[in-house]
Amino acid sequence: MRHLRVLCAIADTGSLRKAALQLGMTQPSLTTQLHRIERAVGGTLFTREQTGSRPTALGHSVLSRARPVIAEMAALVAAARQEAREAAGGERARRLRIGSVGSRAVAAWLRRVHERLPETDTTIQIDISANALLRMIAADQLDVAFVHESEGFPVRLPPDAEHRVLLAREPQFVALTSGHPAAARQVVRLAELAEDTWMVDPTADHEYAAMRRVFRAAGLNPRVVQVRDNATAAELVASGEAVRPCQPTSLPGPGTVVRRLQGDPLTVRLLLVWRPRALGRPAREALYEELRAAYLDLAQASPAYRAWLSGHGEVLHGLLGPSTADPPRADAPVAAGLATGAGLATGAGPVTAATGAGPVTAAAGAGSGSRPTAANRSNGSTAPAGPAALAQRSLACSATPTATVSAVTRPATRTPEPPAAVQASTATEAPGSSA
Repeated sequence: MRHLRVLCAIADTGSLRKAALQLGMTQPSLTTQLHRIERAVGGTLFTREQTGSRPTALGHSVLSRARPVIAEMAALVAAARQEAREAAGGERARRLRIGSVGSRAVAAWLRRVHERLPETDTTIQIDISANALLRMIAADQLDVAFVHESEGFPVRLPPDAEHRVLLAREPQFVALTSGHPAAARQVVRLAELAEDTWMVDPTADHEYAAMRRVFRAAGLNPRVVQVRDNATAAELVASGEAVRPCQPTSLPGPGTVVRRLQGDPLTVRLLLVWRPRALGRPAREALYEELRAAYLDLAQASPAYRAWLSGHGEVLHGLLGPSTADPPRADAPVAAGLATGAGLATGAGPVTAATGAGPVTAAAGAGSGSRPTAANRSNGSTAPAGPAALAQRSLACSATPTATVSAVTRPATRTPEPPAAVQASTATEAPGSSA
């Protein structure tokens, strides 16, 4: 672990001198240790430049494996210390450990959950790797995780984990400079971007492989660069140096636009995964409802994505359809076994199941703002609505269904990602592993 922390410190600071200061070592001592690590690995991990130390291709590969290990060790130590404090205190604190891949829906999701039970001790772990989060689920370091998987590259769920599909097929849009010839159109053909350089994050699970598979199917062979730092990636897009896939809810940065790809060649599936021992049914259903409501709010705010959903009724119906396959009883309080299986009843009232195909919603007055109750929505016909009607009803209005949640979040401060070098790769290069 000490060696892994040394490598991450050098990569994060971009300098042997700064890394030595951060680690409380002398620079000669750190240099000696780096050489020892490189001999053990069998290759050079960093190159010395005028601007500092930059990871080599091998260095990027080692770092992509080292960071999840360090994060898991930190989580293990934190969990052990929490266990010790709780044992010393004679009682177990109510807690919820959430993990998530990067998504604009996460902040709104956490805010909604936080409004429900502010006294719950909650932690948040953000990681670009879904597999890293699922390993933390398996290791009992997380209770629930919001993850995505690239089409054709399913994630491996822990044997004892359960999951719900939030969205069966989310299209990936593309970000490009506003001066690009294709930027004048709302829908862009993949062939129009064949001469552009594409960007991927080398630590994202299967992103490179999924992109290459799409290019091969289309008979294209564009250049690909691997960029880990979001700020650098945004600057490259704005300058016209590259394009990159992005979530359909992404906001365009300065000098850039976000456009749909014709035929939706790149798609992902969105999942909520949890440990049954940590979350009771009402808790996980409520967490899912809050996530779904947050996601729908984002979809509504994006005209391009709203239009896409309106034209894909089966995907939209899956997002809007019955909120639970097995909803809790109308008289059951929203409670969850957080960490110990003990019930944590909220004061927000019972969850009420709507009649017909409507989602489970909170009792009137349970949440902030105006939200339709089951009774409000059950008026009128219960016949299934078509995709266009569903889109108009759910994406053209500001109110979204929600449920009383049984766990609250206090989002932890996320340490900003340090700038990383841009690693160019040809079409024949193997993708960087993020396992």
